[in-house]
Amino acid sequence: SLAFLTINGLSVNQRQKENTALYANSGTQRSLRRLEPHQTFIDTWRGSIKKVTEDLIRRRAEHNDCEIFSLEEVSLHQQDIERIEHIDRWCRDLKILYLQNNLIPRIENVGRLKNLEYLNLALNNIEAIENLEGCESLQKLDLTVNFVGRLSSVESLRHNVHLTELFLVGNPCTEFQGYRQYVVAALPQLKWLDGTEISRSERIRASQGLEEVRILVGEQEEEYLRRRVQEKEESERKAAGGEKQNRERKAGFDGCWYTDISNTTPGLEENQENQKNQENQENQENQENQENQENQENQENQDLEENVENPKIDEEEQEREFWETPCPFTPESRLETHRHLEQKRKEKEKKTEKKLKAARTLVTSDGRVLNVNEPKLDFCLTEDDETNMIILDLAVFRHLDTSLIDVDVQPTYVRVAVKGKIFQIVLPAEVKPDSSTARRSQTTGHLVLTLPLAQGEIRVTKIVQRPSRNCGNRHCSSPQDNKRNKNDIPERLEVDPSKRTSVDIANIVQRRSTKEGPLEVNRTTPPEADLFSEGFIDDPDVPPLI
Repeated sequence: SLAFLTINGLSVNQRQKENTALYANSGTQRSLRRLEPHQTFIDTWRGSIKKVTEDLIRRRAEHNDCEIFSLEEVSLHQQDIERIEHIDRWCRDLKILYLQNNLIPRIENVGRLKNLEYLNLALNNIEAIENLEGCESLQKLDLTVNFVGRLSSVESLRHNVHLTELFLVGNPCTEFQGYRQYVVAALPQLKWLDGTEISRSERIRASQGLEEVRILVGEQEEEYLRRRVQEKEESERKAAGGEKQNRERKAGFDGCWYTDISNTTPGLEENQENQKNQENQENQENQENQENQENQENQENQDLEENVENPKIDEEEQEREFWETPCPFTPESRLETHRHLEQKRKEKEKKTEKKLKAARTLVTSDGRVLNVNEPKLDFCLTEDDETNMIILDLAVFRHLDTSLIDVDVQPTYVRVAVKGKIFQIVLPAEVKPDSSTARRSQTTGHLVLTLPLAQGEIRVTKIVQRPSRNCGNRHCSSPQDNKRNKNDIPERLEVDPSKRTSVDIANIVQRRSTKEGPLEVNRTTPPEADLFSEGFIDDPDVPPLI
């Protein structure tokens, strides 16, 4: 189509000032820049066509559980779509369709959407209104900032009897004299045009002068289309001239012309002499060409060195030249801008692309285990002498799912994988992996590993002995008591069986002799050595048993 191969010559200074606020949101607003003669739509965009795919629609249908057949609203904006297709067959129940800020040049494949109420095609490359007769329920159509120049194509919307809102702001047709009057008279069902309500008096005035306005609009439209055709032909000639220059530059395989001298007819001797002379000339020319090539290579190397020294300056100059050079506002210039931005984005991705990290070494070639903390977690490694255990407290995130943690306990080290990141620590002593335990704290969420030591038995928790009363603030007088306290052996009553064969019940409680009373009985007190054991200490604070 010739519509894709031309450069629009319309002056867009006034129109661009009016539409700057709308067009700036598209991400392709720039100063007017002149297109190169050999750059056309087909040459530059044939290999980068982006289509509407089922996967794209399903990803945009998450609000409908990724179901396409029952989808009523879908947003496909800013997807670099260059053609509307498949939507009318896959999504028959669509009511709202967003296709703004794409690269769509034509309205097509939407006639089967009988329930479609709102169609947004703003910021595209549409040049005519067409193929919307089948959208019987269409109520709102947005064609803001497109390239609609055939204003007569608006009359195709007469079949859409429910259409009440139409937006054509930022299109070439809005500059035509009598534009609003023509649209209001051609579409009597409209209530709003370009965001402004259509009053009853305005509709009456528009219908009264419709024939005159139609003739005026027709003349302006013919002039616009004629100018477009001329510019298309001019762009084609420039493109053909650019290709011809490229072919002339590449005459031979090395850029030089050669002639066949073997077809001379004067005579064999003359031909041989000519051949020898030609060979000598060719040798001289080859030597000269080699010298010239060497000189060119040296110059190119010098230029490259200079360019390497200042690559940023050259890029900035090229970027400034691209954005500051004026050009007409056309579909081609918009495509070129998009291509330029896409190229810059890819270059930036290549620069910022992270190199594949080499696999982290957890164990060296000689078998030495390394300490690694990829998740950068705080930890505490303590050794309990009382229980002969090593306790590792790893501060994993509190709300982290336990299924994302993998623990591997080895005799000499512990490895914990937290969301694929490795935490590894070497233990100070050998442990028993089969007896180790791993638990999550219910308060902090920390991972606590209990690792019993391989050497020695697990000791029972010590029982705290109650201190004796006679050793409160003073030292114990008996060395045996100190020995018992050191060895933590419970005290037992010792009885010498050689001295007493039976228990003396009468002397369990010691009584003092008194001279009061008629029942006084003189009793001999046995020696203390016989009554008490060697380790017995008489505490005067303890009352006697009566």
